[in-house]
Amino acid sequence: MDPYGGADLLSGAYGPQDRQRMVKEKPKSSERTDFERDRARVLHSSALRRMGEKTQVLGPSTNDFVRTRLTHSLEVAQVGRELGKELGADPDVVDAACLSHDLGHPPFGHNGEKALDVLAGDIGGFEGNAQTLRIVARLEPKVLSSGGQPAGLNLTRATLDAICKYPWAKGQGPDPEKSRRKFSVYGDDEPVFRWMRQGAPEGRRCLEAQIMDLSDDIAYSVHDVEDAIATGKFAPADLHDDGVVEAVIDATVDWYGKGISRHDLEGAIQRLVSLDVWLPSFAGSYADLARLKDLTSELIGRFCSDTVAVTREAFGEGPLGRYRADLIVTDETRAEIQVLKGMAVHYVMSPRESEPVYYQQRTLLNDLVDVLFTNGPHHLEPLFAQQWRAAIGDEERLRVVIDQVSSLTDASASAWHARLCGMLSTQL
Repeated sequence: MDPYGGADLLSGAYGPQDRQRMVKEKPKSSERTDFERDRARVLHSSALRRMGEKTQVLGPSTNDFVRTRLTHSLEVAQVGRELGKELGADPDVVDAACLSHDLGHPPFGHNGEKALDVLAGDIGGFEGNAQTLRIVARLEPKVLSSGGQPAGLNLTRATLDAICKYPWAKGQGPDPEKSRRKFSVYGDDEPVFRWMRQGAPEGRRCLEAQIMDLSDDIAYSVHDVEDAIATGKFAPADLHDDGVVEAVIDATVDWYGKGISRHDLEGAIQRLVSLDVWLPSFAGSYADLARLKDLTSELIGRFCSDTVAVTREAFGEGPLGRYRADLIVTDETRAEIQVLKGMAVHYVMSPRESEPVYYQQRTLLNDLVDVLFTNGPHHLEPLFAQQWRAAIGDEERLRVVIDQVSSLTDASASAWHARLCGMLSTQL
């Protein structure tokens, strides 16, 4: 019987299957719901704490104002929780998914992810979303199976599924080429993935995962622009210059593809700069910073309210959790979010691509993987040293090393490199 059909579908309730954990646990005396417990497990995880020292766009040591992976995830969770509440999805499921969505990111942001993907090319690659599932379902110490095997945080099926941004293995998504780059499970984690996806439509994301993904885009686009303005990298008045607009659109298309036309991106910029809250200038005064915060609040509210309205119009009132609805985002909202991301690319991310620090970061991670793989468990943390000793063959041992290196923060990766490779890397 379809677990999402019948009376359960009509009531909008999360059923017993949604609350199941892969490893059965003894009943708890607390009054907390299963989903509140999931959120607490993520919130108290060591993987979440480490994100406080991991790069979002600019490194944590570059400026006290800019976001880290942790502060970004907290902001994503706030946006997602409100969207989930408005749409009748369990807010704790959405909150837990938003807090978890970047757990798998390695040191040095996307630059580090690219480096580890190359190093892990022969064992299925490295993908931040697949690493996230691996962390919550295996690596983060919390629960052991009856056979003594790690079960990670042992989250409920609904929460695990909400974390899964790309619900397929490498190359097995709706778009085979794109899914070779974006996927949410490695081959050796497929048992928990199959358990998690029982009863779910193949290749389709649950509503909570869609909310998490949109909340990430909203927070990423709005807050990265806020950081760029506050740190003096982007003057908002520049967008009244046609040449600058063309350059921003070029950067957006180059970075994110042609899914949204140049015409629509240009219209999005025109709408944004026409808003009453768009800053005419910014000099860093208290008043400027207050107006900048008003801008970010207005943009987040604009995107969320528009999405709730059109989704409710399509699917009606009542709880819309799990597979009872799909999030509807208008073309105008998508274009505005995309072009905000393009502004961050043009003013912050693209200029950094050619900086020597990017090459140094990739070299540092290459060196670390090499020295740890060569020296085995001698330098690994006890958790990973144990897994190394239990590994069968070099492929499994390399995956253990990748797990170890990806768990490090920007600062600890530099410290490990200085200690193990005999090089001072603290400037990274």
